[in-house]
Amino acid sequence: MPRGHLTTFVRHPAEALAATIFYWLLRLLPIDWASGLVGALARSIGPKLSVSNRARRNIQRALPELNARERETVVRDMWDNLGRVVGEYPHIGKLHARGTGNRLEIIGADFIDQLRDDDKPGIFMMAHLGNWEFSGLASSQRGLAVDRVYRQANNRLTEWLLSQGRASIEGALIPKGPAGAKQILSSLKIGNHLALLVDQKMNDGVAVPFFGTDAMTAPALAQLALRLKCPVVPVRVKRLQGAKFQVIVFPPIEFTPTGNRQADVLAYMTKINKIIEGWIRDTPGQWLWIHNRWSK
Repeated sequence: MPRGHLTTFVRHPAEALAATIFYWLLRLLPIDWASGLVGALARSIGPKLSVSNRARRNIQRALPELNARERETVVRDMWDNLGRVVGEYPHIGKLHARGTGNRLEIIGADFIDQLRDDDKPGIFMMAHLGNWEFSGLASSQRGLAVDRVYRQANNRLTEWLLSQGRASIEGALIPKGPAGAKQILSSLKIGNHLALLVDQKMNDGVAVPFFGTDAMTAPALAQLALRLKCPVVPVRVKRLQGAKFQVIVFPPIEFTPTGNRQADVLAYMTKINKIIEGWIRDTPGQWLWIHNRWSK
């Protein structure tokens, strides 16, 4: 059987079946149990995987002041957080329907209300920290629907599964790519609000300083904000303990364009990267260090 057929007809269905069983088992558990269970598995297994060597290199590059033991602590905490994100994912829809209770503290909710009531489009800027999916719950609680950009799964059979939690929160789901770019622009032009995760590498992006080293960065956020003159509000999700969080909403970013579009985009994204850098320094174990953020 050709390799492509093997992937399509054997591996992808097997992966989808395993993922579906795992998803519904986690959904049957209370959220704290699901979060703790997958977090424990991830922090036990993850540091032994080869991809963790990339995390160690990234940590040493970005935070050279940490010693070897402290770097290992960050790696272990990163896997614990990532495992918890997986364990909590099947519960997002239930939390949206029933309310988050004391599980979610929103700091700076007035800035969400400001975007909701100003009759203009707006952008929430986020990073892969804590459980970033909980930012959608915060905006929903304040009555603001937010369109979210996401990366489609390589295995299309699991795509519906991954959309279960996200789809329960108000707002459209927009896939990355050329078609998604058109949808993003159309959404903002009619006054909608958008959430963008902007801390990952984009090979054809712009080189922007990040922890003192240039990193290829997607310029779309700055381009949209400058073109449409819409506010950009930083939002950080901070894990407090277990499956309890703070969603911290900051004031809109202040930026005065010079009229030189290329220079303005670079300056804007430099400001964005500096904000994210500060968040990561505060809770380094809650960021996704395994991503290939910097070129070799």
